[in-house]
Amino acid sequence: MHIENFKIFADLVQTKSFSQAAKINGITQSAVSQQLRAMENHFKILIVDRSQKQFKLTNEGKKLHESSNEILNLYERLNCELQEMKKVISGNIRVSTIYSVGLHELPPFMKKFLQSFPNVNVHLEYRRSNLVYEDVLHNIVDMGIVAYPTKNRELEYIPFLEDELVVVCSPDHELAKRNEVNLNEISEHSYIGFDNDIPTRKATDQIFRDLSINVLPVMEFDNIETVKRAVEINAGIAIVPRGTIKQEIEKGLLVSLNFEGHKFTRPIYIIHRKGRVLTPAMEKFINLLNPTKESEEKTEE
Repeated sequence: MHIENFKIFADLVQTKSFSQAAKINGITQSAVSQQLRAMENHFKILIVDRSQKQFKLTNEGKKLHESSNEILNLYERLNCELQEMKKVISGNIRVSTIYSVGLHELPPFMKKFLQSFPNVNVHLEYRRSNLVYEDVLHNIVDMGIVAYPTKNRELEYIPFLEDELVVVCSPDHELAKRNEVNLNEISEHSYIGFDNDIPTRKATDQIFRDLSINVLPVMEFDNIETVKRAVEINAGIAIVPRGTIKQEIEKGLLVSLNFEGHKFTRPIYIIHRKGRVLTPAMEKFINLLNPTKESEEKTEE
């Protein structure tokens, strides 16, 4: 029985999906089924209760899953210790990130990391926020990056950035000559928002509710790039993270305004499964995104 068998089985139990387990491990769905049957033949037990419509382990399957996780954790720890002994940081890191962070916040960090650790391959997946959580919880990726994190007892949260929210408008808009805007004025102008399920939209809606301001978007989009394009053509104003509009501001395509008497920020966090064994490469990546975490660890030592 190879370690890959235990890994595929653990992914199958975690996702409860043969297709997802196949995707995670880069094999076919048929291969996952064959691996499961091979394990059942090897241990001479029935692992999955096939009389049930939904995926369900037998008692023997539950015990095997528990032991599989222990074996995988021991293997990961051994692999990490051997890498540390070689003092060469290498390997692969799979990261799932929301579009705005992946496109605008991560690039300078990625450049620095890859220059410092050329033997590490970082694979980025650009996803909607809810899918980032799924990727992390189902072990499709090693870690995720989200804004306005939703608490989950299965996840660990590490601060990354605090990005200030600002109002943006076209240089042709009547607000363009000002430096600040009162929140109450937002409702007086055509407003472009994110879709209802986007965390930044939920945060701005909460701001409006707290201040009893009624704002009804004339357009709604699911990503920052489309919002910016709509603002550029003067279809309305929007509230966006400052870090996502640096290029447009430099090129004169957009104008940013601060909130009069208020400052709002968008918290961005790194997330990974609790109890996950972090390889030296993963730890270096997290410490680059959050230097204070590395400092705290050294203090504890």
